[in-house]
Amino acid sequence: MTTPRYEFYETDETLTLSIFDRGADPDKVSVKLESRKLTYQNGDISLTLQPLKGQIDPENRNITIGKVKVEVRLHKVAHGRWGALVGDAPDILANYSVAPAPSSTAPAKRKNWEGITTNILAHEKDKTTQEDPNVGGDSVVNSFFQQIFANADDNTRRAMIKSFQESGGTTLSTNWDEVKKGTVEGQPPAGLERKKWN
Repeated sequence: MTTPRYEFYETDETLTLSIFDRGADPDKVSVKLESRKLTYQNGDISLTLQPLKGQIDPENRNITIGKVKVEVRLHKVAHGRWGALVGDAPDILANYSVAPAPSSTAPAKRKNWEGITTNILAHEKDKTTQEDPNVGGDSVVNSFFQQIFANADDNTRRAMIKSFQESGGTTLSTNWDEVKKGTVEGQPPAGLERKKWN
């Protein structure tokens, strides 16, 4: 069995795990979840993470299988940062039990959120670039850069993040050998000057 390389990032509500398994076949990939355990299997590639630092909701997940990696988005039961993916940290929900819902002979009526969203979108008219600057060109440019970032290697991603953050969003470089040498200075558009904020 081979253990793939992996990394994660988190918000207070979710944790996204990237498993680097190039060319993974969606028909062969298996992801099994328990409240504090994740098992990934793809042929002879296997990864088991336990105990997870906190509880996840095994039913609420999103899996994306790409050319280079498999991304698993997990939802935390208790909101907050873990700081690490696995560990023996005390599970604050270990002794917490959810009271069973009162039994009823009538099935619970669920709100149709998808229908509501579809209805709202059907009544919205297309906006012009004057009404919303994100319509058209800018969103195309953003999706282009997102695609570059998603398909890039680690050094290219590092270069993009470092150059964009250090330059205040005015420079975006994919050359890590150049960017790692020092701080990336901002390059404001012609006729404007860059101001530093405290």
